[in-house]
Amino acid sequence: MSSVAVLTPESFAEHRSGLKDQEITGCVPEDEAYIPTYLEAFPPLPEKGAPGEKAGEPASAWGSKIRPIKASVITQVFHVPLEERRYKDNSQFGEGEEAKVCLDIMQRTGAHIELSLAKDQGLSIMVTGKLDSVMKARKEIVARLQTQASATVAIPKEHHRFVIGKNGEKLQELELKTATKIAIPRPDDPSANIRITGTKEGIEKARHEILLISAEQDKRAVERLSLEKAFHPFIAGAHNRLVQELSQETGARISIPPPSLPKDEIVITGEKEAVALAVNRIRAIYDDKKRKTTTISVEVKKSQHKYIIGPKGNTLQEILEATGVSVEMPPLDSGSETIILRGEPDKLGPALTQVYAKAKSVMVVEVTAPAWLHRFIIGKKGQNIGRITQQLPRVHIEFTDGEERISLEGPTEEVEQAQAQIQEIIKDLVSLVRMDYTEVIIDQRFHRHLIGKNGANINRIKEQYKVSVRIPQDSERSGLVRIEGDPKGVQLARRELIEMVQRMENERTKDLIVEQKFHRTIIGQKGEKIKEVRDKFPEVIINFPDPSQKSDIVQLRGPKNEVEKCAKFLQKIIADLIENSFSLSVPIFKQFHKNIIGKGGANIKKIREETNTKIDLPTENSNSEMIVITGKKSNCEAARDRILAIQRELANIRETEVTIPAKLHNSLIGSKGCLVRSIMEDCGGVHIHFPSEGSGSDKVTIRGPAGEVEKAKKQLLQLAEEKQVNNFTAELQAKPEYHKFLIGRGGANIRRVRDRTGARIIFPSPDDTEQELITIVGKEEAVRQAQKELESLVKNLDDVVEDSMVVDVRHHRHFVCRRGQVLRELAEEYGGVAVSFPRTGANSQRVTLKGAKDCVEAAKKRIQEIIEDLESQVSVEVAIPQRYHRAVMGPKGCRIQHITREHEVQIKFPERDDSADAPPQENGEVSPEAEFVPRKGDIITISGREEKCELAKAALLALVPITEDVEVSYELHRYIIGQKGSGIRKMMEEYEVNIWVPQPEKQLDVIKVTGLAANVERAKQGLLERVKELQAEQEDRALRSFKVTMSVDPKFHPKIIGRKGAVISQIRKDHDDLIVISGYERNVEEARQAIQQLVAELQEMVSQDVHLDPRTHARIIGARGKAIRKLMEEFKVDIRFPQPGSDEPDKVTVTGLPETVDNAIDHLLNLEEEYMLSVTETETLAAYMKPPSRYGGGGGAGGADDSSGGAAKGFVVRDAPWNAAGNKAPDMSSAEDFPTFGTGVAPKQASAWGPKKF
Repeated sequence: MSSVAVLTPESFAEHRSGLKDQEITGCVPEDEAYIPTYLEAFPPLPEKGAPGEKAGEPASAWGSKIRPIKASVITQVFHVPLEERRYKDNSQFGEGEEAKVCLDIMQRTGAHIELSLAKDQGLSIMVTGKLDSVMKARKEIVARLQTQASATVAIPKEHHRFVIGKNGEKLQELELKTATKIAIPRPDDPSANIRITGTKEGIEKARHEILLISAEQDKRAVERLSLEKAFHPFIAGAHNRLVQELSQETGARISIPPPSLPKDEIVITGEKEAVALAVNRIRAIYDDKKRKTTTISVEVKKSQHKYIIGPKGNTLQEILEATGVSVEMPPLDSGSETIILRGEPDKLGPALTQVYAKAKSVMVVEVTAPAWLHRFIIGKKGQNIGRITQQLPRVHIEFTDGEERISLEGPTEEVEQAQAQIQEIIKDLVSLVRMDYTEVIIDQRFHRHLIGKNGANINRIKEQYKVSVRIPQDSERSGLVRIEGDPKGVQLARRELIEMVQRMENERTKDLIVEQKFHRTIIGQKGEKIKEVRDKFPEVIINFPDPSQKSDIVQLRGPKNEVEKCAKFLQKIIADLIENSFSLSVPIFKQFHKNIIGKGGANIKKIREETNTKIDLPTENSNSEMIVITGKKSNCEAARDRILAIQRELANIRETEVTIPAKLHNSLIGSKGCLVRSIMEDCGGVHIHFPSEGSGSDKVTIRGPAGEVEKAKKQLLQLAEEKQVNNFTAELQAKPEYHKFLIGRGGANIRRVRDRTGARIIFPSPDDTEQELITIVGKEEAVRQAQKELESLVKNLDDVVEDSMVVDVRHHRHFVCRRGQVLRELAEEYGGVAVSFPRTGANSQRVTLKGAKDCVEAAKKRIQEIIEDLESQVSVEVAIPQRYHRAVMGPKGCRIQHITREHEVQIKFPERDDSADAPPQENGEVSPEAEFVPRKGDIITISGREEKCELAKAALLALVPITEDVEVSYELHRYIIGQKGSGIRKMMEEYEVNIWVPQPEKQLDVIKVTGLAANVERAKQGLLERVKELQAEQEDRALRSFKVTMSVDPKFHPKIIGRKGAVISQIRKDHDDLIVISGYERNVEEARQAIQQLVAELQEMVSQDVHLDPRTHARIIGARGKAIRKLMEEFKVDIRFPQPGSDEPDKVTVTGLPETVDNAIDHLLNLEEEYMLSVTETETLAAYMKPPSRYGGGGGAGGADDSSGGAAKGFVVRDAPWNAAGNKAPDMSSAEDFPTFGTGVAPKQASAWGPKKF
């Protein structure tokens, strides 16, 4: 039970006034007089719960019965429309709730599931696996990913069981087939309504199937006859032949309860006439037998009853068939030995004779033999006992494990023969073999370790020592282990078992807490890493928890010392893993990811190896720009810098800062970042970074391409100004499928609204959870106007109409091919309009459109445009040599895709013909017609409008690569190639061409450039510009080779260098050269003159000592040397104070020109005189001041003896550890117990506080 106290302003004021009254009166409440105990004041922390205490494992979702699995693998594809999707958060696809649900279903069912998102935001699901797994997975997917509806269907109560079926199999099959959940009321529930839950389609299917079952049962009749159980055998007949004949003759199904079931009711089902006929026949048999039969009772030993019954009751059936008498046996679990025979009086005698014959036909004999002899009696692979069973097949021989008896069961004569043979074998074994046995008491907790994994340990001992070892079952709760066999082997096996137990008793178990996410890393791929650890510590058993347990405990077991060593080794590995698990994300523009990866992954591999980090890039089809780096923090930062450097080198990336008041940052970011995201999208994906909240910084960083950064900066400042002057925001709800129609093709519709109203309209991104929310920002009047216009548009879109149009049948395939790609694009672009084409073979030209009126009209117009394009299509052939086809297509066909999109044409390439040799060509130019004869494999076909086909043809021809030569001097080749080919690789990536540089030994002055004509021309210009730069660098290098050497006295070197290199850096800056001195001749001469002038000035300087009281040094120097630096700058001198511990602590050296040194010394002496007055006054005053007490609260001139105020009581507790016998409280005035920082004190004896730490 808990309670909550609410503190109101009134009660708080009352509480404060109460406190004030106490302070004024000086009264002490009674509670203050109470001194708490040490445990009350410092209660101990609660002990940690025992590891491993967990709730019980949930029951398996599979149930106890496993359905048979078919061998064939099937695939099912089905679609979940947007309006029926349960999760519409549209977060990063593949990372939301839908992905988690699918992963869980895959683990539970074993089926493979693939999700894809259609353009209409519907979900396409493909399930692959065994039939049973696919059906279960489909049912779970529909239940968990699709919104559920429910309906009821009413059928007669007596039909419910037919819907359920035997053991519920029919119901399970129906649920799997329709992917629904069917709830049938319990038998004691009066309701006849069956509830169906699932998708609309599934509910309809299930409802139909249930009604079919009910309709089928309406045609059938059911009759229940209650007849005495004793007469059932006469109705069934021997071996159920009579009842089967009745069923065949009448066509009814007759169900008679088995003899073991104490039930009198016989159920007849089928057509009404057939049931009536069967009932009459059964009643006639019953009445006849009841009138004619009588009974007799006999006593037979209980042990012989099973022989009368026979296997599966066959003997009873044989008696019934032979004599027409029914034999009624008492239940096997009862103690009764009375058997009742029921039949006609003249047939009871023969039946009784047969009963006695059957009872005496089988006998049971026990043969005594030591348990350790059993395996020898059986023989190797059962040879000995096999000979007996072959001769006497009706004899059953049973060996009881651990008991000294063998049971024989079968016909009397054969059992006696088998008994004699077994006794003969025992006699021979006892006389020939000298056997022994021993028993050892071993604690039951060691039994499973003695047995080993899959019995490895105990089997090894059995094989090695040729003995039999019996270890009791856990249920026996016994520690007695019995060893039997050869005396020597028995003793050796006993010794080894005892040694194993002693070794296990010396073992210890230790639990290591290791986060579960590190378990797989420690184990390694295929257990390689953990195998190394186990090889290093072979005596230690390392157990990792099952992943499903979500446990962090790793258990070590083995010898104490080895376990400790292994634990330390694993802890070191874990520490390294934790250190290496630091992660950071770097935003890199998507187009530069391929450059960061490099050719064949060379760049990314190099960065990974040199920085020792793991670098993960997003997949090609992902919209993410984030590169994730994992490893040590310093290594991650180094890798990040290298990746950013590659981006800066490749692109004109610019970074700028904008000052915007921090109070506006949240409003600029917008709800869930919608405002700042709209700016980033408008400006080509620039990155805008706001400082963290609470930092107080006004700096907003914008990074991206130079032009886009300026555009983003302008928009951000404009938005900030709007927010400061007149900020108003409104929100509007519209279905996501309307958004594209509202925006219009290329943003035309929404741009018109923006231009008319001046408001900014922001649509949600795919990552936003609120997919229906449209935000309008701007001045209030503009926002209201824009909101009104959008609301009217949305209202029109909500008005659903249905229309139709005529489309020629020959064009239908274009719209429905590729899984209806064109129809999906129409639905996406025109507000989710549904376009329905007639089925194939219907010979109908009517196409139905359903949706918002405006959307339907726009979609009709677009369909008409597509038809016009199809009707005006022509085919144009372009002859391009086949060897250029791959280059024309581009990487993954991107160039062809671009041409087909831009010109709205279809391009078909011919099949590749490898048999014909291509004719030689120069520089990639098309050969004259005499030389180039187009073959079938060279012809590319373009289909579309004639004018667009011509444009596409020209674009294709422009993609044919050419090769040109560039004259470049051989000496410059190595500079163009660059270090490890970086220069030439950069040019090839920049200009998208292939540059071929001849081998060095050829010494050719030609470089070949191959690629598209436009790219080759740009690459030629770039190459020539690079040649000019290299030639200029060569000339400049020659000019910079001039050097001069001069001699300077070493004592002047510090002055020439200056403080932190300031003087020499200034000379370098003034003369644009180094102090080596080497460089351009003119600059070298000027630098030498500057240094010579400086040396001349230094030679005129003098040094003079002045004695100043050390107590004034600190004041003269000032805080961080600020005062002394100002003095040196003012007088143009250098002042040096003595080092601590110097022989002359008052000696100060002043260096400079004679007149400046004198002036500086005079000033220093004046300062000393001034500061000494202050120092003397302070010391005099301190003599009259009492030093502050460490424990008392007062000061003043009272002296040390003034104790009138009394020492502060402090915080007092009772029963503290230092008050115990032999302990004492620490002395707070002792420098040993409470040392000052920076001084070490030798430790004294340990106190109640524990060991001292310094």
